[in-house]
Amino acid sequence: MKKKLAIAILFLVTGQVSAQNVKLNSEKMNTSKEHYTFQLSDKVSRQKISFKNRYGITLSGDLYLPKNAGNQKLAALAISGPFGAVKEQSSGLYANQMAERGFVVVAFDPSYTGESSGEPRNLASPEINTEDFSAAVDFLGIQKNVDRNKIGIIGICGFGGFALNATAVDKRIKAVATAAMYDMTRVMSKGYNDSVTLEQRTKMLEQLGEQRWKDAENSTFAYGPEGNKALTEDAPQFLKNYYDYYRTKRGYHERSVNSGNAWTATTPLAFMNMPILTYIKEISPRPVLIVVGEKAHSRYFSETAYENAAEPKELMIIPNAVHIDLYDKVDVIPFTKLEVFFKENLK
Repeated sequence: MKKKLAIAILFLVTGQVSAQNVKLNSEKMNTSKEHYTFQLSDKVSRQKISFKNRYGITLSGDLYLPKNAGNQKLAALAISGPFGAVKEQSSGLYANQMAERGFVVVAFDPSYTGESSGEPRNLASPEINTEDFSAAVDFLGIQKNVDRNKIGIIGICGFGGFALNATAVDKRIKAVATAAMYDMTRVMSKGYNDSVTLEQRTKMLEQLGEQRWKDAENSTFAYGPEGNKALTEDAPQFLKNYYDYYRTKRGYHERSVNSGNAWTATTPLAFMNMPILTYIKEISPRPVLIVVGEKAHSRYFSETAYENAAEPKELMIIPNAVHIDLYDKVDVIPFTKLEVFFKENLK
C-alpha cells in the first residue's frame, strides 16, 4: 500500500507530459461554463466579482450575500479549494451555506486556474496561493457591508494548508477553519505518509530539472497527466473517490484542473522546499478549527497541524467520513459547527 501511495503523488511528475496548450476535457457532460455543482439557496444572492492580488493577478470570485442582511455590517469569510477545483464546486457550496447563515462570503478561483488570470494556465504555488487568501481579505475589507475586523477564512483540501499559512502571516484574519486539509508542500516533497525516500526525491528533482530544459527549448510549458483519469481496479480507494467526484456529474466542472485538465508538469518544483506550516503556532491567540473525516486518507495532515498549532484550537473528526465527503455532502459537513465557530470568534 505504501508503494501505491508513493506512486500516486510521483505520477504527477513522472507521468507522460505533452508540450501542448491545455485544453478542456472532452467529457462535457452537458455542462456549461456557468454550471454550478450545487443549487443556490433562495435565501442567498450571488454575483460575479474580481480583485487583484499583490502580484497583479486578477482573481475571479463569486460574492454570496444573505438576502435579509439589510444595511448592517456583517462578518465575512473567504473560501477556496479543494486543490485543483474551481469556485463552482466545493468552495461555492460552502459559501452558499455560510451566506445562508448570515455571513458575507467570497468563493474564489486561485491564481492561474478557473476564471482567474495568470499564465501559464493551471499552475500552483504555495506562496501565491497563500497570497490569494490575503487578496480576498483585501476585497472583503473594503466592502461597505463588511466589518473588516470580523473576517475569517475557510480552506478546503490543499487550500486548508494555504489558509493556515495565510492566517499565520496575515493578522487581519481573525479565525480560520479547514476541511479535509492537505499540506501540499508535505505531500509533494515527501509523498503520502512521508513515504518518499531520498533516492526517489532526488529522481523527482532530476526529472523536473530535465522538464525545465525541455520547456526552455520549446518556449512553452508542458502539462502532466490529465486529472483523475480512469483508474485500474487495484488503484487506492481514495483515488477512486476523487474520480467519483471530479469526473462524474456529482462534481464535474470543465474548468477544474481535476476534472480532466492538467497541471503544468513543473508545478511540484515550488512545493519541494517550502514547508508552509512552519509558523502555524503564530496563528495563536486567534482560533483554529480543523475538520477531518474519520476514515480520510488525508487525516494525518489535520492531526499533525492540530498537534503543532497553539491554543485555542479544535480538531473535529467526522465519524465514518472519507476525504471527499467534506467536499459536497451537506449532511456530513458540519455547517452548524462552522457557523457557531465563526460567530463566536468574529466579534
